[in-house]
Amino acid sequence: MKRRIFLNKSVAAATITLLGRFPASAMMPTEERIKLTILHTNDQHSRIDPFPMDGSRYQGLGGIAKRASLIRQIREKEEQVLLLDAGDIFQGTPYFNFFHGEVEIDAMSRLGYDAATIGNHDFDGGIDNLAHQISKADFEMLICNYELKDTPMANHFKPYKIFQKGPLKIGVLGVGIEVKGLVPKKLYGATRYLDPIQQVNHYATLLKKELGCDYVILLSHLGYKYRSDNIISDRKLAPLTRNVDLIIGGHTHTFMDGPETLTNLDDRPIHIHQVGWAGIILGRLDVEFTPKRHFCKIAHRNSLIG
Repeated sequence: MKRRIFLNKSVAAATITLLGRFPASAMMPTEERIKLTILHTNDQHSRIDPFPMDGSRYQGLGGIAKRASLIRQIREKEEQVLLLDAGDIFQGTPYFNFFHGEVEIDAMSRLGYDAATIGNHDFDGGIDNLAHQISKADFEMLICNYELKDTPMANHFKPYKIFQKGPLKIGVLGVGIEVKGLVPKKLYGATRYLDPIQQVNHYATLLKKELGCDYVILLSHLGYKYRSDNIISDRKLAPLTRNVDLIIGGHTHTFMDGPETLTNLDDRPIHIHQVGWAGIILGRLDVEFTPKRHFCKIAHRNSLIG
């Protein structure tokens, strides 16, 4: 119960935190701004049902049905909504053991996810299984730092996707963790890991400078932070990027009270957010832009599912 009380407080059920360095345009009347609502999850780990009422830390929390209801309510109120996931869709309950990811992919498609990235546990059924399940998805699987051309996933992923939301052009790309050492070789096959910093900067610059995106979102399964400086994390990656505006993270199951603001190579703000695991929290970020589609401000209003 103490954990539940903490979560209820930390997700800011009715609290909005404003972040970043706001230009004078942030003071313009709200009705003149363009708003994008970003809903996000990470590390769902096959948690289709709520946690059982067994006295455990997360009892009664989560569940696809409750999440679907909340997403529907938000979409009824907001015009421009993106629904994204930062990887580890698979593994963790008998749903995966028996159905190998089919239930999870079907549920996400029914909820209207727009895009996701690959987590290390998404290889747990083998890369053939991952390709088979993703081939049935109604959303995009995005990953820019895995070379998959010689694998069954070759035709089932993209490095990035552009979404038109009202007047806004939103670029989304994905990045994954090094699977060597985390996943048996036989499960990921001929997948090759590419440098995440180089790949992210390449595609983010393409999206922002050449393809004219107003805002670039990175779906990352690198992890929020580590004690070792030798491991690339979201906090290590962010200051080394250009043209990425927001990192939606996963892998480390980090419950963040709200987005963290860092500074990129061009001395511009970049935000990082992650919402724990198992679908306990639906992350929500409301990003506002000026009528000329310049970033104005970002606010968070996460929701505890339970």
